[in-house]
Amino acid sequence: MQTLLPLILASSSPYRKSLLERLQLPFQSASPDIDEAVLPNEHPEQLTQRLALTKAKALQSHFPAHLIIGSDQVVLLDGQPVSKPENHDEACRQLQRSSGKTLTFFTALCLLNTSNAQHQLIVEPYEVTFRQLSDAQIERYLRCDQPYDCAGSFKSEGFGISLIEHMRGDDPNSLIGLPLIRLCQMLAREGIHLP
Repeated sequence: MQTLLPLILASSSPYRKSLLERLQLPFQSASPDIDEAVLPNEHPEQLTQRLALTKAKALQSHFPAHLIIGSDQVVLLDGQPVSKPENHDEACRQLQRSSGKTLTFFTALCLLNTSNAQHQLIVEPYEVTFRQLSDAQIERYLRCDQPYDCAGSFKSEGFGISLIEHMRGDDPNSLIGLPLIRLCQMLAREGIHLP
């Protein structure tokens, strides 16, 4: 009989933690301390894959017989990375730039088995197209959700859904930072079958 390895989420993100809790599996969270600087000529998909894997590997010496979940996300608008706004004025500017445009989210997911040093690694792309937004709509939205810790300045799982014209992709959870559909597939390959 196969012994199932305990799960570790290599993240301090409350959003990723909340998503993983939906799978009703026991897990621990641990924050990896890594350098997230972009390498020269590194494409966003390469960056997110490298960082997801690096986050998982950063914890392997602390958790030598575990499954470690690493994830990272880059958001692009007009081909340029979009950061977390951190304050109201920057969030206003981000949403004004996003009005009527499409943002592309690249969310990388890594599942590292530290007992055999094997890993699975994917990037899940997802597109969000915003409606044309007035300054008044942006202001009302920001007062409601205060999404200052979210890249793109909106929460699709909250009132931010009202800003969106349409979305395109395989897993809307990837917008929040953890592609659960692909994670379930990865866990199944490690003997963890849901439901």
